[in-house]
Amino acid sequence: MLKKFLMKQAMKSQLKDVPQDQQDMLIDLVERNPAFFENLAKEMQEGVASGKDQQTVMMELMQKHRDELAKMMGK
Repeated sequence: MLKKFLMKQAMKSQLKDVPQDQQDMLIDLVERNPAFFENLAKEMQEGVASGKDQQTVMMELMQKHRDELAKMMGK
């Protein structure tokens, strides 16, 4: 329970410039499939550690996992 609350607060602070409806959607996605997003974060850290910039790594990961992300978003 506390972990879930802290995760929500951390996400809200990171997404402060994102419209509220999109914040809610992202938080909902993470709550429904936390293991996927934990894995995504690990892959992100590994990519950045290998010397790539964060934006490039994120684009590569979104492309790699696009089918699963689309399925989670109901598309």
